Amino acid sequence: RFFRAGSVDGSIQEVNVSPCPTQPCLLHKGTSYSINVTFASKIESQGSKARVYGEMLHVDIPFPIPEPDGCKSGIQCPIQKGHSYSYLNKLPVKSEYPSIKLIVKWELVDDQDQMLFCWKIPVQITS
Repeated sequence: RFFRAGSVDGSIQEVNVSPCPTQPCLLHKGTSYSINVTFASKIESQGSKARVYGEMLHVDIPFPIPEPDGCKSGIQCPIQKGHSYSYLNKLPVKSEYPSIKLIVKWELVDDQDQMLFCWKIPVQITS
């Protein structure tokens, strides 16, 4: 139960955030969450890069992740047209983050800065 947020060069087959039994996902400070996205590529690309944002009041605030390189996150590069890939990453929730409700927006772009996938999920950061 995530929102597809438009992608040009790929199509999402499945998004898994765990643990997240209900929405909004309760993200506990000091915890890391597993992200698993299965997607099919419509293009060839040498590499890919993730960009993650916290969306609040229609403003995107960059959310740092430990490994932005998609080729080091389960994707076998170069990316081939028509192939399916499993993208695996972690979303660390730092203890200094405020306790708020927001939307997490996760993008993966190819080497032309075009969207391979983009999805959003409502979360609540809690202590």
